[in-house]
Amino acid sequence: MTYQLTADTFAGLTLLANEPLAKYTHTKTGGPADWLVFPETVAQVQAIVTYVHDHQIPLTVLGNASNLIVKDGGIAGLVMILTKMKHIEVHDTIVTAQAGAAYIDTTIVARDHHLSGLEFAAGIPGSVGGAIFMNAGAYGGETKHVVKSATVLTPAGEIKTLSNQELDFGYRHSAVQDDNLVVLAADFQLTPGDFDQIKAEMDDLNARRAAKQPLELPSCGSVFKRPTGYFAGKLIHDAGLQGYTVGGAQVSTKHAGFIVNIGNGTATDYLAVIRHVQATVKAKFGVDLETEVRIIGRD
Repeated sequence: MTYQLTADTFAGLTLLANEPLAKYTHTKTGGPADWLVFPETVAQVQAIVTYVHDHQIPLTVLGNASNLIVKDGGIAGLVMILTKMKHIEVHDTIVTAQAGAAYIDTTIVARDHHLSGLEFAAGIPGSVGGAIFMNAGAYGGETKHVVKSATVLTPAGEIKTLSNQELDFGYRHSAVQDDNLVVLAADFQLTPGDFDQIKAEMDDLNARRAAKQPLELPSCGSVFKRPTGYFAGKLIHDAGLQGYTVGGAQVSTKHAGFIVNIGNGTATDYLAVIRHVQATVKAKFGVDLETEVRIIGRD
């Protein structure tokens, strides 16, 4: 840790040194961050981004760390987790949520204001910023269908508002990834609806999710992207890989598209399972499985 950072570099913020990221990831795995900070305001995020840009310090931005594997070597430089920036407000048919707000909480606020459009996201465990970053989706819905615009910060510290079109959404992709942007907030354009109908659909999707997915164990969610013409989970199931285990990481016996931490798993275990699944599916079916989960950090 030779970077120009100390515990009091940023006024009013506590910098944690050599902090284990396994405490924050949904897989309960991951090595330490050289430095970790939890900003609470846009001004603090702007100060942090400007500082690391000027001092050439690596910066990694995280939300709920749900669709993520942090390698056991941890992350160099500064990790900024935005979960303290979680304000959500409603104006007419627009729900505005800060990047660190849980996507699930955002759907509940929309429901309680009788606004429809976010039902598909009722069980997505990530943050709003993460949802914009990867165009999160489920059950036929995608973030791109409901986002009006997003407020972002450039690597140089400039605040911009990007329209839906400028966000260039694709399958598990957005311009945020390409341009190394930090999402600060998003506006969701919704439509008036009936509370009971909205709630019923959200309850139904959550029940279906609970019945099919291993929500009772730590995981990074759906590991692989959907290959054209196939379903990743079915390929993995048909390859006989459910229950395949390395260390504490296991292909879920409940849903083959998930890898779960069955006890003291490491990121290295996860990556070994991923590689074995990819190799086996390629050998048996000739299909390349591409990871949807974001894999970051040092080996």
